[in-house]
Amino acid sequence: MLLIGKSVLASTLSWWIAHAVLDATSPAFAPFSAVLTMNATISKSVWQTLRYITAVIVGVAVQAAISFVAGPDLIAFVLVAVIALSLGQWQALGEQRSQVATAAFFAFSTYAAATSNADRVTQLGQIVLLVLLGCGIGLIVNLGLAPPLRYRSAEQGLHVLAAEMETLLDDMADGLCSGDVNAERADRWVAAGERVQAAVGQARAGLETAENSLPFNPRRLLPVHRGHLTFGRYRQTLSAMERAVYQLASLTRSLGRWRESEDTYTYGPALKSYADFAACLRDIAHVLAEVDSDTLADQAEEMCKLATIAQEALRKVLDTADEHRLPLADAGRPYGVLIVEATRLMEEFQNTCDVLQDTASR
Repeated sequence: MLLIGKSVLASTLSWWIAHAVLDATSPAFAPFSAVLTMNATISKSVWQTLRYITAVIVGVAVQAAISFVAGPDLIAFVLVAVIALSLGQWQALGEQRSQVATAAFFAFSTYAAATSNADRVTQLGQIVLLVLLGCGIGLIVNLGLAPPLRYRSAEQGLHVLAAEMETLLDDMADGLCSGDVNAERADRWVAAGERVQAAVGQARAGLETAENSLPFNPRRLLPVHRGHLTFGRYRQTLSAMERAVYQLASLTRSLGRWRESEDTYTYGPALKSYADFAACLRDIAHVLAEVDSDTLADQAEEMCKLATIAQEALRKVLDTADEHRLPLADAGRPYGVLIVEATRLMEEFQNTCDVLQDTASR
């Protein structure tokens, strides 16, 4: 809603100045440009504005160069279209590449409607002026009126990712403890593992949004925000969680293969110990799902304690496998793979806890 309100304000101011003050022939260029500058972060607004202005200038220049030589006829329009659309493939312009052709076509229309060369030059210059006016007002409004500072996006991304992990581990613990691992449930775990992997991308996008909200943002200078100007701890934590997610997804696939290859589960104690291990990891994920920079030190300490408990649970898994002589060396059965997956998963969860504790102590 804030972005909509700022867009309305910027476009209204741009229209009023272009129409009432400058008496422009095509005042709509100003509010259109103002709206295009509005983005979720100031950094993105600045870069998009620069690309947009460049695209418009290139488009108008192409039209002017061809029309002043060939005149505003059909052949000239074809040449303008070919050149403008070709230049619109310029990767440096990013999302604003299409504006090259748009500006060229509008400029051609304006040029064709003018009655003299002097009027044509004036009208083309006015297009560029209105674009600069709209972009300038848009940036000023976006900068001056509650510029977005989205450092919480980094935490929220981690929360969503950890919550997905917690849900999956909780269901795994319940199913393994009860022995209820039918084909439907195994498939559900595999699907949940894929969702967790997708959540990694969302968390990374949230982190990038938080980082991009800092440059050019005057709010970062306020004392209340100075403790949130670096995101190294979140990037390190996300990298550690990403590796854990990879192992978790691999574990779900292994459990799925377990269900396919075993008609009955004759190793009940092994299932129970594996369920206890999954429950311990779930508890770690639960704390991760509520991580807060203001209480990070206490949460990191709690996670490390839970990691110690999880290590004990893993040792019980290994002891149970040895005690009940699970066929770990049988490549045709999944038990050996499951033990390896559990060990690797514990390593990544431990690494995540260590990263958080290390960054919290700085």
